[in-house]
Amino acid sequence: MEQLTPFSSVAAPLLSNNVDTDIIFPARFLLILEKKGLGKYAFSEKRRGLKSDFILDQAPFNTAKILVAGLNFGIGSSREQAVWALVDLGIRCVIARSFGEIFFSNCFKNGVLPIQLDGDEMSAVEAASLGQEEIFVDLSAQHLRLQSGAEIKFSVDPYGKRALLLGLDEIEMVLAEDSQAIEAFEAERKAQTPWIVGRADQLAKPEK
Repeated sequence: MEQLTPFSSVAAPLLSNNVDTDIIFPARFLLILEKKGLGKYAFSEKRRGLKSDFILDQAPFNTAKILVAGLNFGIGSSREQAVWALVDLGIRCVIARSFGEIFFSNCFKNGVLPIQLDGDEMSAVEAASLGQEEIFVDLSAQHLRLQSGAEIKFSVDPYGKRALLLGLDEIEMVLAEDSQAIEAFEAERKAQTPWIVGRADQLAKPEK
């Protein structure tokens, strides 16, 4: 996945509460396994008709990399396609008052920064999105900067932060951080059970 470097973008306001994963990515599309192109199915029920008036189809928000949401964004089914679809739309950051727990976790696994804010800070972000202002996102420094110059700090899980900064998914993170431990384990396994390892190597070789 792509590294999350500092960026500025308008923020699309989708301020409804309880937007669940079935709204983000309807269940009837779950048999589609390719990540590329899923964006056209995102929020499908709200984008019907020849000319959609949905916020993400309207300029300037049709190029937004930031989505501003309400309470409980991404609740419901654990479907990872909800995040895949947002990524395919170009969304790299979702700012909300609260998130569905599994959706929140899936964001870090797929290159999206979820930021939870409340009170006056969230109100300022909502106002900026409604005013079509650009918001600057700096994950490394863990702050947002509004056009007014105001800086808003946010917290983030250190592991998730590292994954986004490096642009690594879960498997890549394991290989990057635990490669020596994996190599040591494999060496010990080969020494202790050579008959299993040898048999596995033979099965892995293609027939001539």
